[in-house]
Amino acid sequence: MSALHTRLTAALGCRYPIVQTAMGWVSDANLVIATTRAGGFGFLAGATIAAEQLEGEIQKVIAATGGSNFGLNFHMFQDNAAQCVDLAVQYRLRAVSYGRGPDKHTIQRFKDAGVLCIPTVGALKHALKAVELGADMITIQGGEGGGHTGGVPTTILLPQVLAAVEVPVIAAGGYSTGRGLAAALAAGAEGIAMGTRFMMSSDSPTPKATLQRYLATRDTQQIRVTLAVDGMRHRMVENPFINKLEAAGPVGRLWIALNSARKWKAQTGMTTGHMIRTFFKAIKDDPGAMSQVIMAANQPVLLQRSMVEGFPDEGILPSGQVAAAIDQLQSCEQIIHEIADEAEACLLRLCQRMQQSQQSPAEQAADQHERTQA
Repeated sequence: MSALHTRLTAALGCRYPIVQTAMGWVSDANLVIATTRAGGFGFLAGATIAAEQLEGEIQKVIAATGGSNFGLNFHMFQDNAAQCVDLAVQYRLRAVSYGRGPDKHTIQRFKDAGVLCIPTVGALKHALKAVELGADMITIQGGEGGGHTGGVPTTILLPQVLAAVEVPVIAAGGYSTGRGLAAALAAGAEGIAMGTRFMMSSDSPTPKATLQRYLATRDTQQIRVTLAVDGMRHRMVENPFINKLEAAGPVGRLWIALNSARKWKAQTGMTTGHMIRTFFKAIKDDPGAMSQVIMAANQPVLLQRSMVEGFPDEGILPSGQVAAAIDQLQSCEQIIHEIADEAEACLLRLCQRMQQSQQSPAEQAADQHERTQA
């Protein structure tokens, strides 16, 4: 298994160079536990775990796995960002991941505690900035990835970043097989990170109805980028809610956004009166811009509607394009071990080809004869 022992496995202390990303409402303690026990490295989704429950989730993983060999994902703009930083340091977690990340002072605080900083980027300039701020590793996510994603494909972004930085690079966006892992390692990456593949697993907390919707998606064109939610690139499975949002004009989108907020007023605080007042005020200003602001605020609820409550047509369904190639729900253990076995076989074949290319014609004929006899 030496081919699968990389700087990633050495630094993160996992058996295989396979990372389970932090997906909102999906990457809970149970999924991280399943990933860790199978030999991968998992991140808790700190952005969607309630502040009063976060420490308990961390303790649950530690108790089940015998250590803090996992990570925590968070965003600096979330209300309890300081709590996430404090808990990662307090429990000496192996790593943290983030998008728009912490400043140099906070990153140095992680380093002093031995917590590795692994930001996720979608462009070369962001990778360079992350290294400048002190990133220990970088996860690059190509445009094939799910949720908020850039526009550069993994096959272009990975070589760009590998040529520009010295820190270990993890490839994400479009991975679900051992062949993909072998290709990433051969290119120079230290491992792969997967979200959709782990979300579509039997260890995922995603409701059955929503998982069935993902499994039924067999065409990559149904897993597309939309700007309708918040004005940013967002890759997700097409559903009636997104189609309705995209078909509406600026005023229509504003009304949909406000009505969505009103439906779940317990979470959003949007009463009918507030909704009507906001609607008429926005009409005078910029209904398109206001709808994006409101829909961005609605996103946690829309995500919860599909990924927690099990109503896939009434929320949003973030997904990488690779979902169309997944036709069964395996356990994290099955997923990781199958990927590792296939990657090892691919790399072995590559080594054999290299050895054969260095042999003389007589040696190649002798080897062929030996294999035939065997």
